[in-house]
Amino acid sequence: QVQLVESGGGLVQPGGSLRLSCAASESIFSFHAMGWYRQAPGEQRELVGRIFRYGSPIYADSVKGRFTIIRDNAKNTIYLQMNSLKPEDTAVYYCYAGDTSERDYWGKGTLVTVSS
Repeated sequence: QVQLVESGGGLVQPGGSLRLSCAASESIFSFHAMGWYRQAPGEQRELVGRIFRYGSPIYADSVKGRFTIIRDNAKNTIYLQMNSLKPEDTAVYYCYAGDTSERDYWGKGTLVTVSS
């Protein structure tokens, strides 16, 4: 069973930066897509961004130009670099991976709070 473990969440002031990590229990080459979703209190889970084995990454309009997904194949890890954070970015952030058999895997989430 694939495991995804997120880390790096916490409290940050508006305008600040934070980097989340997602470590996979197997080679990330086995996934056709990986990415990040988030869920704010009282809201549905929404896409933050995805990267693909082939093709360009996609990002939600609300984070374009501020968030970047970075992959480190050697460490089987992806990162979410978040800059210029806003209070509305406050949410639990979940790591996602999809394999070539259309199975989806999720981490347990890490909380990001943007507040002064």
